[in-house]
Amino acid sequence: MDNEITLSFIAKGENEALARMVMSSFIAAIDPTIEELSEFKTVISEAVTNAIVHGYDEDGIGKIDIHAQRLDREIVVSIVDYGRGIRDVKQAREPLFTTKPDEERSGMGFTIMESFSDDVDIYSIPDRGTTVTITKKFVPIQESCRIV
Repeated sequence: MDNEITLSFIAKGENEALARMVMSSFIAAIDPTIEELSEFKTVISEAVTNAIVHGYDEDGIGKIDIHAQRLDREIVVSIVDYGRGIRDVKQAREPLFTTKPDEERSGMGFTIMESFSDDVDIYSIPDRGTTVTITKKFVPIQESCRIV
């Protein structure tokens, strides 16, 4: 492991931006492309937003933990909430499925995470919480593409 970080915060919407910023800073050392950085920020945003909105119903009380490890150009991030959990993970992973259709939720969170990651693992226990573990491999930067 090259480096790791753990971040804990209260499940408030305003902390989604904090998580995105901290995790973006964490991967800066591997010099991601703009596209990779954008995709990674989106994945973090989706996972944290899911925890806040679905794990805790935006109660502003629950806690979210993020643990990330970096090994060379691979990042593994686990986003953990201790909220309501997911009763049917398979159904939750289906595009357009949402438990909050009256709140104009698109039901695309897991689909977006999967499209911008190399692997997404979801472990959940109803009424105990959910852990979403995301693995993303960043492509090596070609020396000819570097700005000197």
